[in-house]
Amino acid sequence: MRGKHGLDATDIRILSAVQKHGQLSKTQLAELVNLSPTPCWERLTRLKAAGFIRGYRADIALELIADFTRVVVMVSLTQHRKADFDRFEAHIRGIDAITHCVATGGGIDYVLTVHVPGLVAFQVLMDDLLAAEIGIQRYYTYIATRLVKNGYPDLASLAARSARPVSGHGVATRPTPGPATENQ
Repeated sequence: MRGKHGLDATDIRILSAVQKHGQLSKTQLAELVNLSPTPCWERLTRLKAAGFIRGYRADIALELIADFTRVVVMVSLTQHRKADFDRFEAHIRGIDAITHCVATGGGIDYVLTVHVPGLVAFQVLMDDLLAAEIGIQRYYTYIATRLVKNGYPDLASLAARSARPVSGHGVATRPTPGPATENQ
């Protein structure tokens, strides 16, 4: 059965293997997904061409390379027009110290993850952001003491869930129970 975007279970296994292990040889990948090498490699090539694989990266032990401070910052903007969001996001994309930026719904507009050499560098960054007049109304900072979990979602589980029909509220539908009967 093919799910969203025409992916089948074998495609999901290939994507999961690449996500978990990075770049693999044709033989290694074929063994992991239980498929012969040539069809496996053809599928991988098709998945790359279709844009499902954005690249390969290494998980670097940053703490072994340099001392740094990780700060989580929640930002609310003054205005909520598309132009305000676009201006903020364009500015954030140009700052290397901001490694993640997630737009959110609710009272906070963005959650940022910042990696800097220390608190002084963080304060300079925040002063620069405020001086840039990109619409920051307020921000909250949280110094990260340790990274507890950093990973990726289980692709097979997500794909299985997205294949189910959903109601208009983004929640999987359940069968409606029939009339209640009481056995005595």
